[in-house]
Amino acid sequence: MSVLRSGSPHRPARSLTAVAGVLLAVLSLLLGLPGTAGAAATRHAPEPSHPGQDWAGSQIARHEGTAAGPAPAAPSLAASVEGVDVSSHNGSVAWSTLWNSGVRFAYVKATESTSYTNPSFAQQYNGSYNTGMIRGAYHFATPDTSSGAAQATYFVNHGGGWSRDGRTLPGALDMEYNPYGATCYGLSAAGLVNWMKDWFATYKARTGRDAVIYTSTSWWKQCTGNSTAFGAVNPLWIPRYGSSVGELPAGWGFHTVWQYTSSGPTVGDHNRFNGALDRLRALANG
Repeated sequence: MSVLRSGSPHRPARSLTAVAGVLLAVLSLLLGLPGTAGAAATRHAPEPSHPGQDWAGSQIARHEGTAAGPAPAAPSLAASVEGVDVSSHNGSVAWSTLWNSGVRFAYVKATESTSYTNPSFAQQYNGSYNTGMIRGAYHFATPDTSSGAAQATYFVNHGGGWSRDGRTLPGALDMEYNPYGATCYGLSAAGLVNWMKDWFATYKARTGRDAVIYTSTSWWKQCTGNSTAFGAVNPLWIPRYGSSVGELPAGWGFHTVWQYTSSGPTVGDHNRFNGALDRLRALANG
């Protein structure tokens, strides 16, 4: 008859099973705690609660201001084309009035996250086109609510597509200050850069085009570490309200579109394309 002596390394199988169960339970609790790696990989912020108030530059104006000197005069640029950008907060837009004032292109907000579509999109997107303008759509990014691929797919499926008709611009990704919380959406610089790479790659796979990026130099420096990852491929649409474009984000040697005011006639947001009308048509044609 065997005797279990004090200090013996042997233990009943039932005791080992119980210990393993406790360890598994503790591990599960740890993975479920806020801030742990397991939770961070699956948790997303709530869907936007006021997407109708989020348009290209809405948070730029809030964080960086709008008073930066007088608006530029057209002769100060060697060649430029006047444009506007609109979203649901503009409602039904008087496109003929804008056309008669010299506006020749428009960007229209289509979507935000994977839950919002602009209720005025059809009037704005089709109305600008029917007046004779070159038009494009943009997506207001919320990188903390879902993946870049999911948001690019949603955008393409809800107005952000592209066709080679000579009057449709490539889609644009609006990256600016978070309207709902942490400025950089709770992501690291590398995390945000990867999110955008995911978005751009998905958009190109769906449309064949490299999308435009809308962002400010200040936000870009703060949230991406002034990344140079996109300047060689993605055209830059930069907001700066005043008489000059000023410093560009790293990676870009020139801008493609400049949002120079948020208080222009008829709709507020006015832009200048950096080139003549034939170059704008070339951008549309790809």
